[in-house]
Amino acid sequence: MQIKINNKPYNCESGETIFSICKRNGIRLPTLCAHPDLLPSEGVCRMCLVETNQSKGLVPSCVQKVSEGLEVRTETENVNKARKINLELLWADHAGKCAACLRNGRCELQKLAKEYDIDGFKFVPRRKELKSENELDLLKDNWSHVVADEKNPCIARDSQYCIECRRCVRICREMQTVEAYGTNYRSSNTNVGTPYEIPLDCIFCGQCSAVCPTAAITEKDEIEKFEKALADPQKMVIVQTAPSVRFTFLEEFGMPPGTFGEKKLVAALKALGANKVFDTILGADLTIVEEAAELIKRVKNKGVLPMFTSCCPSWVVYVEKYYPEFIPNLSSCKSPQQMMGALIKTHYAKKEKFDPKNIVSVSIMPCTSKKYEAARSEMKASGRQDVDIVLTIRELARLIRKKKIDPIKLEDGKFDPALGISTGAGMLFGSSGGVMEAALRTAAEKITGEELGRVDFEVVRGEEGIRCAEIEINDLKLRVAVVHEIRNAKKMLEDLKSGKAQYDFVEVMACPNGCIGGGGQPVPTSPEIRSARIKGVIVRDKGMSIRKSHENPVLKKIYKEFLGKPGGDKAEELLHTKYTNRKNIS
Repeated sequence: MQIKINNKPYNCESGETIFSICKRNGIRLPTLCAHPDLLPSEGVCRMCLVETNQSKGLVPSCVQKVSEGLEVRTETENVNKARKINLELLWADHAGKCAACLRNGRCELQKLAKEYDIDGFKFVPRRKELKSENELDLLKDNWSHVVADEKNPCIARDSQYCIECRRCVRICREMQTVEAYGTNYRSSNTNVGTPYEIPLDCIFCGQCSAVCPTAAITEKDEIEKFEKALADPQKMVIVQTAPSVRFTFLEEFGMPPGTFGEKKLVAALKALGANKVFDTILGADLTIVEEAAELIKRVKNKGVLPMFTSCCPSWVVYVEKYYPEFIPNLSSCKSPQQMMGALIKTHYAKKEKFDPKNIVSVSIMPCTSKKYEAARSEMKASGRQDVDIVLTIRELARLIRKKKIDPIKLEDGKFDPALGISTGAGMLFGSSGGVMEAALRTAAEKITGEELGRVDFEVVRGEEGIRCAEIEINDLKLRVAVVHEIRNAKKMLEDLKSGKAQYDFVEVMACPNGCIGGGGQPVPTSPEIRSARIKGVIVRDKGMSIRKSHENPVLKKIYKEFLGKPGGDKAEELLHTKYTNRKNIS
């Protein structure tokens, strides 16, 4: 079938929408409700309006299906006038609030308002119409409607910025199957929120904040806590940075997705005043060594299989809340963040003669749920909270901009060597399949007792939601699976329950493409952006001189001096954890 768009012919299939055809052919249509990670939109924002020869009025292109003989016009006077009116109505609630907005300069609504030259105060009293200057301040105060949600340690909601686009509702329902969001009330009183306006009860993945076009949903900001720690001369501020954030950090400062920014990231943290900066990749390597030992033990001793990875806190809490019968399948290994936190306040503090109570342990993560993980009662191997502050990469970037620091202009920095040696295996943690491949590189050598050289397990790489493979190591066959996004994890769990699937080892990440698409990563996000980030990870791994976790020299030294052997008593005490059935816990 062919249709015409702006007098040019385009091929299409029956059932496609005008919006999808325009997108495929590079014809831009403004939108605030459509998103590349979501199913087709429901025409909520009314920004993608077009004129056609088959309708009397304007129609939203995201819901209008094509038909024979259709002719579309995307930029007529009527179309642009209607878009501007719709945008003005949305923008009216934001007028005067941009300066204090967390998304200022990175807000989709703000960008469109600038593009369409919107007068922010058209639908509210202008300054000259006010009886006093204080009346404008009072008006702004009345706009504010921050949702108090102290039970959720990760996500902040501020309905004054909500434009009712329903992206949060759809991402939570379609991708994560949690359905923590919905719409309340009717007609002009309709608002997006939680059922019955209860506290947000979810898995803390933060995908809602990643797709929100404004600042209606953000991570809970801990910048002030970090600044306070940096300003305290009595505190030793030690920062660790996750594997994936070195491939996304510079996006916040105008560089393309996938740009390797490790040295600029370290330099920026030192410029802010951090005393030490360590690489969480050491924690990733520890996780792999401990996890490989646990997997081999389970396989040889006929333990509970499949074994699930446990470094994604959203996945862990999903199992605890919705499938507690699978808790025994979760690896007891802590995540890299928590292993590093435990080492910093025990081994490193003792070695350097620091009092752990004066250490402020900070992590820079791609993830909102790491805030929840750090606050878990089980994460106190040092006798106190092992990780004190968790910042998403977005929070860190906001602080850097606030301090007028340009990371790109800084001289390259280096991780402090005591806990800062990187490996290719640890680097792979940044994307889906990376934990599996890193674990297999170590498990293969531990099982065979041989050095296998530069071995890769590319069979577990890819971007499909569920990827399965059978790995042969000598006479041992391991059935493995790699899963990302909770909708796919749910299918995998149901297949295991019904007997349709059998695995020995399963990696699960809650976010699309793993940590590289985490809920705390830079926005905007899309499959194309995440693919570019993944390419950066793969290229970097290939160029590393050390590509297996168990070959990390710092890790070897820590086991020799402090931990003993993988899976030993000291390692169990500091690096492993337990889980809780939360199915009936509100």
